[in-house]
Amino acid sequence: MKYGFNDLSDLPKAGTSVYFAYQDDADKAVLDGPAELADKATDGQISRAINIAKFKAEPATTLEIIAPNGLAVDAIIIVGLGKLPDVCEESLMDTGANAFGVAQKISDIVNYIYEHKKIAIENILMGAELRGYKWDKYQTVKKDETGRASTINVYSANKTQDAKTWDSKQHVAAGVLYARDLINEPSNKLNPETYAERLKEFSKIGIKVEVLGEKQLTKLGFGSLLSVGQGSAYESHVVVMQYNGGAKNDAPIALVGKGVTFDTGGISLKPSPDMDAMKGDMGGSAAVVGAIRALAARKAKVNVVCVVGLVENMPSHMAMKPGDVVTSLSGQTIENLNTDAEGRLVLADILWYTQDRFNPKVMLNAATLTGAIVVALGTHYGGFFTNDESLVAPMKIAGDQVGEPIWQMPLHKFYDKKIDTPNADVKNMADRWGGAIYAAAFLQRFVNDTPWVHVDLAGTIFGAGKTPTNQGWSSGYGVRLFERFISKYES
Repeated sequence: MKYGFNDLSDLPKAGTSVYFAYQDDADKAVLDGPAELADKATDGQISRAINIAKFKAEPATTLEIIAPNGLAVDAIIIVGLGKLPDVCEESLMDTGANAFGVAQKISDIVNYIYEHKKIAIENILMGAELRGYKWDKYQTVKKDETGRASTINVYSANKTQDAKTWDSKQHVAAGVLYARDLINEPSNKLNPETYAERLKEFSKIGIKVEVLGEKQLTKLGFGSLLSVGQGSAYESHVVVMQYNGGAKNDAPIALVGKGVTFDTGGISLKPSPDMDAMKGDMGGSAAVVGAIRALAARKAKVNVVCVVGLVENMPSHMAMKPGDVVTSLSGQTIENLNTDAEGRLVLADILWYTQDRFNPKVMLNAATLTGAIVVALGTHYGGFFTNDESLVAPMKIAGDQVGEPIWQMPLHKFYDKKIDTPNADVKNMADRWGGAIYAAAFLQRFVNDTPWVHVDLAGTIFGAGKTPTNQGWSSGYGVRLFERFISKYES
């Protein structure tokens, strides 16, 4: 997408123009300044259309009008903000997204024209950028190029500030779209080997990248992680990414992600219906990768380390079997009762490795870990667990601000006792009910005193349904949540 920033006096001469309106106390639409001027220039045709359509300027609602005489553009769209006290970052993203969704079907140029101080244009543009995403990489015969705008122009009284603000924010949007791309890739294209190769490109934006292959992982003692991938033809990898934008001796914030590029369930084979969705079982890694990419690209003043474990869980004569006991990097032995509870085995080793090597001030991990979290929370909220209550409010606030809400789940010692086993130090399964909690309790066995948050985003990162900012399968949930949370640690 190309962006242009212009003065209000330089009105657009092509494309579709988006104007804003808000609700007064009587629930009537009130035009923003530039929209009011456009109404006067067209002898009240905009007001007339609003009255006929009974448009009330409710949040993120749109009214499409063929451009009346007096305007040089193809069409105009009036988009509602709702009541001004209720305008927030999330509502503005939805507003920008819905307006863009309508406008791009009309013209390849979309103009946002605004004046009111409540309209934070960077959030409008974030919504538009996310709405414009379309996954069609492998379409060759019937690739649809319609409804795809190529240019967004902003007209305001603050063009310099608008451009500066968006210059930073667009890197966050790019991180989300990068994560979506990763999740959408089929597993024959994105496997542990090709994924690791792709991440090497991050060195171009100031991220130090280390790729650990199976020989190194075996030598280091990653027995838990390696057991997951031993049935696959692809070599398992751990990729370590370091971005140092903060003070030299400041401890980093750590991001840790589960990257199972395809999960058949292994010997504990999943049912075949919808198994194709398991190409997205690396969604946790995509979220943390997208976040560190965004932070580095916008040159955030903070130190961040990101560690992802990349494996493929396949059945074969070499695959791990139910009842196998493996030794993790921590030295703890794990009884594997179900090979489809493999993500926690990957995280066990990389959590231990990350805290031991980097001594982070906070460690955040993300994973599509359990179906149980979807049963508990559905597809709108992610679930999180923590060993440090001081992290609860910052996580919730970050999620609410960016439109990626998250809900705290319990992590009580009662659940920890349930994963004891006489056959090893810990087992990877417990009771049927409360599966998301038992998975978190398992992970906590591999976290020492580091302040830690585990985010289970199985319900939110793919297949969650269409929203104003996401019209596809993968949402990229978590990128903005983590980026916003970490931004509070910037120096």
